Amino acid sequence: MNANATTATPAIATAGENDPFEVVDASDFTFSRRAWVDAAPARVYDLISDVSAIGRWSPNASDVTFDRGAGPRVGAWFSGRNHKDGRQWTTRSQVVRADPGTAFAFVVGGAEDGIVQWSWSCHPRGRGTVVEQSWQLLRLDSVLGTTRGDLDALRDYMTDSVETTLLCLAQWIAEHPAVTGRSGR
Repeated sequence: MNANATTATPAIATAGENDPFEVVDASDFTFSRRAWVDAAPARVYDLISDVSAIGRWSPNASDVTFDRGAGPRVGAWFSGRNHKDGRQWTTRSQVVRADPGTAFAFVVGGAEDGIVQWSWSCHPRGRGTVVEQSWQLLRLDSVLGTTRGDLDALRDYMTDSVETTLLCLAQWIAEHPAVTGRSGR
C-alpha cells in the first residue's frame, strides 16, 4: 500500500496541547491517505458507496445502513455504529457527494451542521485505481475533545483507522476478484 499524508500545519504557532479548543482552528485537523487497489474505479466506487460494506474494512465502524429507500445519492442519510476505547455510539450521516466511479463523501451530523466530512475519490492508475480517503474536521464540538491535545489524538487515531481501512479494502479486493470484476488470477 502506498500511503501519502496531507496534514495541515497548525495556524496558531503558539497553540499548546492543553489549550482549550476555543483557541484551536478546526482546519488544522484534516488528512488524506491513498492506496492502489486492483479494481477499476467504477467497481471501487460501487464498493465504497455501499455503506453497509464499511464494516468489512473499517476497524471502527459497523452496522452501517442507509435509511429505508435511500442509497448512495446526494442528500441520502444513513446510520452507523462506531466503537473506540471500549465505547460504542451511533452516528447519523448525510451523503454530500456521489459521483459514480469518481467520488463519494458524507458528513457526520449532516450537511447543514456536521462535525466531520469523510471523502473517497477514485483515480485510474494502470489496471487498477488509486483510492484516496480523506477526513476533515468541519467544526469543533466537545464530543470530540476539549483541548488541542484531544483533537490531535483524535486525528492521529483516525489516521491509523483510515490506513487500516485502505489496507483492508485492498486486501479484500485482492481476495474477491470475481466480486471486483477481476477473474482468472
